[in-house]
Amino acid sequence: MKLHSFPTKTALTAINKNGFPSAQALPNAKPNGEQFMSKLLDRRWTLLIPDTKIHQITVSFTEGRKGGGLLSNVSFSNNNHPHLGKKMFEDNPGSSFYIVRDDLLHPFVNGNKARKLDGLLPLIEDHGVTDVVTCGGCQSAHAAAVAVSCAERGLKSHLLLRGEQPQILTGYNLISTIYGNVTYVPRSFYAHREGMLQTHASMVAGNNGSVVYCNEIIDASLASQTLQFSKFVQMDAPRGTENNSNKVAIVNEGAGDAVALLGLFRLVDYLSQDHLLGKTRAFNFVVDSGTGTTAVGLGLGAMYLGLPWKITAIMLADTIDSYRQQERRLIAQFKSQFCYLLDSHFLNRANDGIVNWVDRFHPRKFGNILEGEIDACQQVAQQTGILLDPVYTLAAWETATQITCAYEADANLVMLHTGGTLGMFGLAQRYKSHFGKLNNAIKS
Repeated sequence: MKLHSFPTKTALTAINKNGFPSAQALPNAKPNGEQFMSKLLDRRWTLLIPDTKIHQITVSFTEGRKGGGLLSNVSFSNNNHPHLGKKMFEDNPGSSFYIVRDDLLHPFVNGNKARKLDGLLPLIEDHGVTDVVTCGGCQSAHAAAVAVSCAERGLKSHLLLRGEQPQILTGYNLISTIYGNVTYVPRSFYAHREGMLQTHASMVAGNNGSVVYCNEIIDASLASQTLQFSKFVQMDAPRGTENNSNKVAIVNEGAGDAVALLGLFRLVDYLSQDHLLGKTRAFNFVVDSGTGTTAVGLGLGAMYLGLPWKITAIMLADTIDSYRQQERRLIAQFKSQFCYLLDSHFLNRANDGIVNWVDRFHPRKFGNILEGEIDACQQVAQQTGILLDPVYTLAAWETATQITCAYEADANLVMLHTGGTLGMFGLAQRYKSHFGKLNNAIKS
């Protein structure tokens, strides 16, 4: 096995991606944010189109129901075909918020995972990768997304899942097992993720194969595409090497690297079209945050396009200091890899923070669910046809409801539904008492 060698950063400073000369070559030819975004999005994608559904949720106050869930003092209704564009505020239904239905992008791949992999997988394909190694928890939505997406593109996935194999395979664990090659890893070994991934990738590569990290693939793309004076299209690189050996790519846990931001930029660009949300009206985007990558991608994309959008991210897995550190890391990584042409003052706009990190309405240790939250998910499903999960998307829904009720018609709020509903199956095994009460819940 060998580590794949790619051009160094110095080889990228004269020419940047998509054939653009660097600032040194053309000091007076720096595009603005929209032009930069247009060039950045001129590439192959995993998703054929960036389109997603937008629904409108009306919130009404009701008398609290005895035995009801956390949302028992409000009721919801769903408009599947709301007015958008210039007409979206002509017929004001009162207290309401919009919801971007990225949960409908794929039956087995979470919306936020699909967006993170949107720009990454074509890069992996273009560089002749045969196998992908990644990791996650036993019910990892990320691992399942990688497994399904790789299988759909003819790639082999190798998934290192933390802990022991469950007695009954279900949810994301079942999907991962069906679509990918699963190995269960002791928690003590999993704690050292970088070494764990490298060791397993080396084993998959074998003596004649090679291992590469995603960041190295990006750097190679910047160099090779510009040297060919071509747009960012498929390079038709053969998979593996001339002796049919494996070429293995390592994707970090959660795909929380700068390349994952590309798919979120594409989503922001789509939503900002005049016939949808437009570019001039201020919106408050609410999103649940595990790694925080989705929130940073939305914020950075909105900043580059000059959109008056605020990103409110509900912290679920870490402290605010850790999320801010992750935000700075992603922005710095993105700047180093993609932003050769933008003025420094434009880039520095992100230094003061682009995401409003907030606590969950009812904070708890990550992964735990509280009394009444399953009832709340049931209530929303029955009243709107939208399925939430208590770990992730219920947190965003609660915050969206709270802000909407406080500001009523002036909320201008949009919730991004990131998916996560397959996680309900694993939770039903873990929290049997919570789910067992559903049959006894008072129906509205």
